[in-house]
Amino acid sequence: MIYGAIEAGGTKFVCAVSDEKFDIKERVSIPTTTPQETLEQVFDFFDQYDLSAIGIGSFGPIDVNTDSSTYGYVTTTPKTAWKNYDFLGAIKERYAIPVGWTTDVNAAALGELRKGAALGLSSCVYLTVGTGIGGGAVVNGELLTGYGHPEMGHMMVRLHPDETFAGFCPYHGNCLEGIAAGPAIEKRYGKKGHELADEQHVWEMEAYYLAQALMNYTLVLSPERIVLGGGVMKQKQLFSLVRQEFEKLMAGYIELPPLEEYIAGPALGDNAGITGSLLLAAEQVK
Repeated sequence: MIYGAIEAGGTKFVCAVSDEKFDIKERVSIPTTTPQETLEQVFDFFDQYDLSAIGIGSFGPIDVNTDSSTYGYVTTTPKTAWKNYDFLGAIKERYAIPVGWTTDVNAAALGELRKGAALGLSSCVYLTVGTGIGGGAVVNGELLTGYGHPEMGHMMVRLHPDETFAGFCPYHGNCLEGIAAGPAIEKRYGKKGHELADEQHVWEMEAYYLAQALMNYTLVLSPERIVLGGGVMKQKQLFSLVRQEFEKLMAGYIELPPLEEYIAGPALGDNAGITGSLLLAAEQVK
């Protein structure tokens, strides 16, 4: 069997094909422009292969409710050309094979659970902290969805006592994404995160917000591991600060694994999403 995978991001699409052992045979990166331009290149890539199934992990918000008339659509995205676009339908129209459909962060969570930092466990949360903040979860071995999918980046957080930035989220202002994603750091300090690597107070404030989110994910979902990825988390000093703040907030209320294990970086690096999408393709065949 040959599996296809699409990790559909707001900036680029990564497409890959693998064998049944998930060894990637070929992959390409395609700029995310309009649906017509982007998918034309996606089709050119996949048309070379006799695929058994495709797994898609897409930027969102997307409709994952199979009872909905817009199931498979990208919905209220700020990327105007993709707003209310039937992404899944376009793929199915081209390829008469099973297609799995979830968010990019849910796909990354699946990848890290089956092949990465949460290997051997039955549940995990994956949070990406970068241009935006998004989270996915696997609970009891199954991707977490309901009426919709998790939007973990838009929870409200308590503002830091020294906070002066109003937040940049167009929907919620100073939600977690609005106050702690990469653009928030840049707008608050006038520099990109990598230019502030030695500024301890920057990362202490960032940890203050991320730890609140992790506390809430822990109390609601009780995952066996939380994996933190994305561009902002490439500041490795942030992990210890998040763990310290998290421990302070939890105040010993519940028993947890050692925090060095519980709050981890992605073992798959930037390949978590594409790996999860390949796994999702395989699940469709089963």
